[in-house]
Amino acid sequence: MTNKIYQTVILGSGPAGFTAAIYACRAGLEPLLITGQQLGGQLVTTPEISNWPGRFDNPNGSDLMETLEKHASTLGTQFLYEYIVEVDLKGDIKTLTTASGQVIQTKTLIICTGANAKYLGIESETQYKGKGVSACATCDGFFFRQKKVAVVGGGSAAFIEALYLANICSKVYLVHRRDSFRAETALVKRLTELQKDGKVEFILNANVDEILGDGNKVTGMVVINQTGRHEIELDGVFVAIGHTANTQIFEGKLELEKGGIIKTGFGFKTQTSVPGVFAAGDCADGEYRQAITSAGTGCMATLDAEHYLQEKL
Repeated sequence: MTNKIYQTVILGSGPAGFTAAIYACRAGLEPLLITGQQLGGQLVTTPEISNWPGRFDNPNGSDLMETLEKHASTLGTQFLYEYIVEVDLKGDIKTLTTASGQVIQTKTLIICTGANAKYLGIESETQYKGKGVSACATCDGFFFRQKKVAVVGGGSAAFIEALYLANICSKVYLVHRRDSFRAETALVKRLTELQKDGKVEFILNANVDEILGDGNKVTGMVVINQTGRHEIELDGVFVAIGHTANTQIFEGKLELEKGGIIKTGFGFKTQTSVPGVFAAGDCADGEYRQAITSAGTGCMATLDAEHYLQEKL
């Protein structure tokens, strides 16, 4: 493998990576997909997916990723169950070094390394992830229709989540550790207006101390503020305190935006600041962060890589 120069190498095995591989096979690029440390990406921890087009059977994340992996494999994708520790992106041939010391060379690189949601870091939160604790209202809000939920955070992302949930839930608590917000003024105004009918309630200068549950699902949360320790009954907790892209290895080598998001749009829609290097999925998307949008940009990245290679002929 070390003597071969690949047409394209794909980093990451989530929806973006598998879709990029599927399209690369169809284009005759004979791709190598390096899976990363978690095969299937963060989606494999999702217990139920109800918004993937055509899958109205609500598959879990592991099942959906297994289907995509099989599709990519059937078409001829070569898999390497490794992760990259060093990259050299200079020149026409990009060089990657794996954790085991294997050196891989490629003409194009498609980065699909994803992003991880930031969580509060308390033990009970970990216990109820996927059982009422979520970091994506668009993904999981459907399961909390006409129920009480809380959103934790004070930035624009938290307010967008809260506004979305206010349309489908019976009540939304917004818990923030300060008494002022970093969110856009227009978002704050819209959510504040929903307080009038009791649809939304702000809990400010407060920190989440514990997520309560019965072992199978969330039943409430405990917050601490200047007046003491307070228990709130609810069915779900949405943590909206930001995401961190899995792009640390590319610091100083690619142009990155806030949160480590890879900046794209250099010549081709998905091309990074280095010619021949493309990015797709959550590592290049700080806004949508949906499995289906990741898959879409995986397709785009491969098409862009194919056009790039054609121009180099």
